[in-house]
Amino acid sequence: MSGVEVQDIIEAGRAASLTGTVLEEWAAKGTPKQREYLLGLLEAEHASRQESRRQRLLRAARLPALKTLEGYDWSAVRFPADYGREALASLDFIDNAQDLVLYGDVGTGKTHLASALAATACRQGIAARFFTTSALVMQLRRAKDEQRLDRELAALARNKVLIIDELGYLPIDTEGARLLFQVISDAYEKQSLILTTNLEFSRWGTVFGDDNMAAAVIDRIVHHGRLLQFRGESYRVKNALMK
Repeated sequence: MSGVEVQDIIEAGRAASLTGTVLEEWAAKGTPKQREYLLGLLEAEHASRQESRRQRLLRAARLPALKTLEGYDWSAVRFPADYGREALASLDFIDNAQDLVLYGDVGTGKTHLASALAATACRQGIAARFFTTSALVMQLRRAKDEQRLDRELAALARNKVLIIDELGYLPIDTEGARLLFQVISDAYEKQSLILTTNLEFSRWGTVFGDDNMAAAVIDRIVHHGRLLQFRGESYRVKNALMK
């Protein structure tokens, strides 16, 4: 074949859905150098698709800011005796559909850590979604009003990890509490939840407006979950321009 233009190759590549049979046949025909070139092409295509997927997942996660674990200040974090930073960074809790509760003082890095874990998941090809509690409740309420709650819940279920930030920061009415409970209940043993809160478990009844509902939520989260406690001065206050 002669006179082949670069655009011809691009169009053929876009139209092709390569099969093992075709790859085997053409690889067998090629010289060692040609096979090396073909391998490089396929590896580059795979890497490009993986990077595109990572970027799609990061956009879909709707993170408030793109954070990483690199350079994170762990000084405020207290881990359970049987769990530490390496296990957390490995995302093993997502593989096992386990939950995390990041509990403690305002401004000590809970949202930063939750966002960084979600971004790490996306970079590993794991679908994640970030919400503040109030935004999630509003989205669910709107879906219910528009008769598409089942579709909304199904879309949430396609994420392997859900971050529910600022639990207890704003009041939730009875309907909102029930919708939030449904998300948490549906995620049980199927997805990982990361919840950030400044309220101890004994006060979660004030969030859901019902001690029984709060107890049911806590029961599910504690069963396959871990509590990370945050103590210290607010990072924002410590570094504020206004003194």
